[in-house]
Amino acid sequence: MITNPYLNTDQPFMHEDDKIQFTPKKGSDVKLQYVHHVSPNPPPEIGSSNPPKKDVKERWLKFTVAAVISLLLLLMVAGILLGYYYSSSCLHGMRCGDGNCVWDSEWCDGVKNCPAGQDEANCVRVRGSNFLLEVYWTETKEWRQVCSEGWSDQQGKASCHDIGYTRDTYFQSGHQRTDSNRGFLSVKLSFNPQSSILQQLTQRSSCKNNSVVTVQCTDCGNRENSSEASGSQLASVGSWPWQVSLHVAGSHRCGGAIISPRWLITAAHCVSRTSSPADWAVYVGIVDPLGPVFNPAHAVSEIITHEGYNSQTQQNDVALMKLSDPLNTKASSKIRPVCLPNAGLNMTDPGKSWVTYYGPTANRDSSSLYLKEAPVSLIPSAECNSSEAYSGRISQEMLCATKIEAGATMCNPDSGGPLVSHMDGLWWLMGEGVWGEHCNGQNKPGVYTSIRHHLDWIYYQMQKHQDA
Repeated sequence: MITNPYLNTDQPFMHEDDKIQFTPKKGSDVKLQYVHHVSPNPPPEIGSSNPPKKDVKERWLKFTVAAVISLLLLLMVAGILLGYYYSSSCLHGMRCGDGNCVWDSEWCDGVKNCPAGQDEANCVRVRGSNFLLEVYWTETKEWRQVCSEGWSDQQGKASCHDIGYTRDTYFQSGHQRTDSNRGFLSVKLSFNPQSSILQQLTQRSSCKNNSVVTVQCTDCGNRENSSEASGSQLASVGSWPWQVSLHVAGSHRCGGAIISPRWLITAAHCVSRTSSPADWAVYVGIVDPLGPVFNPAHAVSEIITHEGYNSQTQQNDVALMKLSDPLNTKASSKIRPVCLPNAGLNMTDPGKSWVTYYGPTANRDSSSLYLKEAPVSLIPSAECNSSEAYSGRISQEMLCATKIEAGATMCNPDSGGPLVSHMDGLWWLMGEGVWGEHCNGQNKPGVYTSIRHHLDWIYYQMQKHQDA
């Protein structure tokens, strides 16, 4: 029998009903007893120990994966935005043409914001045979005429400078009545005469007497001696004062035309293989082989060939030459620029058209070149593109001209020579010689690059490369 050690058998124990009483022992007889309890699962110790290595690796892996995914998403969004940006127009303005963009308000404001100045190109122009001045106003996004009230030669010079000429070539300003009611521009009360004309103007709703400004930047399109015979013949001195002879290594290479005292225009295929300005010499006012002996050679400082020139198709076959020193066009009537075809010039009935070129005469040495002239007639592109002519090779930037008389001899092997038309009292440069098959007996029209088609390019290059 196992006895309970916690029971004191010496002490009586009685049920309450039987009135059994428990008599405690004396204090000296009571003993304290300890009962030791052992916990089966002791609480964990609280300390500063690091988490297990496995948890650290898992967290680091999750963080890395999340970071990589976020980066990929960011790159994808950036790629979509860049793709949209380059596949559409500028999101915040207008495109310069070289990848840069400017705000709409910075276009045609008189300050060059594009690296190459595209935002200030072709913002000022003259229109029609009256040289009516028009300015592109960015706020209304339209061309506006300028009131003649308050206008002076200072504004005229500033306008010509903004077109692409230099201020010292400025010829004259005038005025004419207009029936336009689309709003006008006028000269500010206070302005800097050396600033762009775009910064000297402000808007107004009407003009006094409806009088608006005309501007001529050069004394162009006039000539004194005029033979204008019915057939091809030798030209006289001064009869075509804009004609030039372009020489390389002492020999005539191509023809060209003076468009300002500092600028000449010719064909791109003439200069594409000899693009160094130092290789060229320019002679003006010569009509025979002895001309270069008695006339000075003019040096070339820059040659600018159209960036889109294609030697296979003759597309954009146009080039500019800038002279090291300006020609003195005021000293002699034998040297004078031809007029560039203004915007809006009526070309449906150009009147008299002529070509001039250097070539040999029938009775002289074939290496001796003389300036020759011949009347021509402009013909529609559809006729020039027919199967009997050039079978679709003529583009919209080309002109075709044919001899007027069946018996006239008009073999023009000279490239770059001008095609000019007489309208409203002035001679206008319509084209410059490119190619033709009328010299090989096929009797086909001559082909010329249309100057009007390249007018914006010409003025942009003149403005971009003009002197400050």
